Amino acid sequence: MRALVVYCHPVPESFCAAIRDAAVDVLTRRGWEVRLLDLYAERFDPVMGCDERRSYNDQAPQDPALKPHFELLEWAEAILFVYPTWWYGLPAMLKGWLDRVWATDVAFKLPAGKGRIKSLMTHVTKVGVITTCGAPTWWSVVVGQPGRKTLLRGMRALCATRCRTFFLAHYLMDSSTPATRAAFLAKVRGKLERF
Repeated sequence: MRALVVYCHPVPESFCAAIRDAAVDVLTRRGWEVRLLDLYAERFDPVMGCDERRSYNDQAPQDPALKPHFELLEWAEAILFVYPTWWYGLPAMLKGWLDRVWATDVAFKLPAGKGRIKSLMTHVTKVGVITTCGAPTWWSVVVGQPGRKTLLRGMRALCATRCRTFFLAHYLMDSSTPATRAAFLAKVRGKLERF
């Protein structure tokens, strides 16, 4: 299995970094081929410019910096997102990556007229999300968990028909303790052993 780990956090010593490392370790030990995409470390530009937006419906973005990202999407059979939940959703960097990389002629083809969008991501059979969140579980649910819905409904809809998904969140991150973080890392490892 080929797994792309999409990691998005600006602080190198963050708890998300510990989650990333645990995920890569488990998947590698299971024999998976893992590629790590660290959006902040590579200084990914999440901003879609005027010309790119104007041609968005007609062709894949022409920015040469995006080509390696397109190749990673084509390569991956599983995608694991690791990021902090900010304001109930995705960090701007990750949302910009989705905007610019999951694009026409890369992740999907737009129909001529009123037909259906054709997925180009049917080779992806697994999508996972591991995130941290300052809010409690109940409040995140009341707000609607927009990040979870974006990735596990919106993006997953472009993947294989029977694509398996999972979502793990460490809630109340702002008041977490070494014990809660250790327990969550154990949960992450256990989930990825079965992923």
